[in-house]
This record gives sequence, C-alpha cells and structure tokens, in this order.
Amino acid sequence: MNILVRSRSNVPDLLLPPFPAVAPTDFRVVFEAPSQPVGVILNGRAHRNAGLSNALDGLPAHVAGVAPVSRREMDDALARFAARGVETLIVSGGDGTVRDVLTAAAMHFRTMPRVAVVPSGKTNALAIDLGVPKGWTLDDAIRAADTGNTVSRAPIVVERIGRREPALRGFLFGAGAFVRATALAQDTHKLGAFNGLAVGLTLTGAVAQTLFGGRNNNWRRGDRMRIELADGRCTDRNMYLLLGSTLTRLPLGIKPFGRARGGLKLLGVDAPPKLLAATVPAVLAGSEARWIEARGYHRADTSAMRLHIDSGFVLDGERYEGGDMMIREGDPIEFLVPAHA
Repeated sequence: MNILVRSRSNVPDLLLPPFPAVAPTDFRVVFEAPSQPVGVILNGRAHRNAGLSNALDGLPAHVAGVAPVSRREMDDALARFAARGVETLIVSGGDGTVRDVLTAAAMHFRTMPRVAVVPSGKTNALAIDLGVPKGWTLDDAIRAADTGNTVSRAPIVVERIGRREPALRGFLFGAGAFVRATALAQDTHKLGAFNGLAVGLTLTGAVAQTLFGGRNNNWRRGDRMRIELADGRCTDRNMYLLLGSTLTRLPLGIKPFGRARGGLKLLGVDAPPKLLAATVPAVLAGSEARWIEARGYHRADTSAMRLHIDSGFVLDGERYEGGDMMIREGDPIEFLVPAHA
C-alpha cells in the first residue's frame, strides 16, 4: 500500500511508496572529548633548540607556549598556566631547564601537572632514565598529552633550613668532587661533547685530577660535611664525594648506587679516596661487594638527609652555595613518555 502525505501548503498531496522493512540497527553518537590545556616552556638557548625561533608557531588551540629569556618570565608563564588550568607541562630543554620549571611550578600549582620532557639540552639524564628518545619532538609530546603513557619519578627536594626561599627540585645532587667534576663538564661541552660522551670525559678527568694532582690537592682533601640520615645515622668529616639521585638509570649505564631501584639513593666516599683507580670501575659497574664498603665507599637508601656543607653543591648541573639544608625525596611526578618506553 502507498502512504498519503498531506501538505499544509498549496503543494499537492504526495503519494509515497511504503518504507522497506529493515531490521533494527544499533548506533552510537561518539563525542570527542576536548583536549586538556597544555603549557609549553621552551628554552631557546638549549643545545638542540638553537635557531628554532619559530618552534612555537602554529601550536594547536589548546596549547600555549612560551620561550622565556629569564626565570622571572618563566615564573610569570607558569602562574598563567596554573590559572588557566593547564594539566600537562611540556619542557623543551635539558636537565637544568627541567629543574627550574619544576622548582617554579611547585609554587603555582596545587597539584603538579603531568610533565613531558623534550630532551634538548647538553645533558638529558632525566630523559634517558624515562626512556625518551633523543629524536622526540615537541609535536610528539603534544600528541602524548592525549595518548601517551606515564612513568612516575620522585624529584629530590632541597630545602634551606632557616631561610625563606623556594625549595629546589631536581634529580641528581652532588657535593665535594662532584662540584669540581661539574666544572670540568662545562669544558667538555665547549669541546662539543654532550650527554654520554660528556659524562665519560668528566669521570676520566675527575679520576685523573685525583690520582695525579698530588697528595694534598683539593680533590683528595675533600670537603667537610655533616650528614644525618632519616634513620639517625650521622657523620661529620671530610668527604671526597657525596652523590644522591632518585633516577633509576644514569647515562652510560653507570650504577654508582648499585642495583637499579627507585627512591633517594646515596653514595658517599671518604677523603682521601682509597685505591681509587681499582675501586671506581667496580663502583660504577654497580658491584655491591663488601670490600667496597671497607675501602670507604658507602651506599645508603633514605627518605631524607640533613646536610651541612660550606663549599657548595650541584643540582642537575648548576652550582649553589652551601649551608644547612634538608634533602628529601619529593612527591612523585607523572612524566609522559612514548608508548614503547
């Protein structure tokens, strides 16, 4: 039978054929969730970012990017990101840039947003630990904000005792010979050595300075440190080296803290160091043989450490003045990583 459709206008009525019989079909309307706000901090002076003046052009609408030229500008940008409700921070730079961003972000965000690191600096130890490849780009990180995996890492937090200033946040802390070795690393950067090569040359130079610099040189004498761990263990003496990190993997596969694990790990070496040339290879290979401890190479895991040192320390490549401080494991941060990491 036909179906009569009557018009309410002067158009003639229409005779339509019947609808063909069809089986009921399920269907869905899929709404694509809007992308969450993303903030980008790009260090234009970072090694791999040199000459990328247009790197922030053409960003998607949900992404805001800045290339600050001072820490004040970076601080202002992070304040705006926090007010906008940014849920992902992308940092394009090296370890030092990440340290500065995390230190400032903690003052503006109630909860630290997810962080993606685009390894662009002269040293990128955090990116190596996270499994982020050297070729990871800003576009890759933006896509990962919607689709990427996350890996959790807790930073080292350095708080000055008796001083009102922001706590520092980083991942590799060192004092004593590490401060002098970092100065050597700056020279290797000038020679064009970065990342793993720079680490190798720096370690070689540090050992050479210690072995051949004379019995009473600054390297062998060490620096006076008072160290008190969370479990009550305490020492007050000259130390050749104090090293701490919350990373699980370090460049070149070195394992100064022993087996890979999370948490705040420490390595302390008595001054003057004993049998350095014979012991350092075993220490860096991660050996946990008892004779290493007997020679004055001490490892420890702790949640916090109170340290007093006059000669300064290094956090993620930058030297800071010494003093009385609390060094602790901070709250974990979720880092975006590629799907295969």
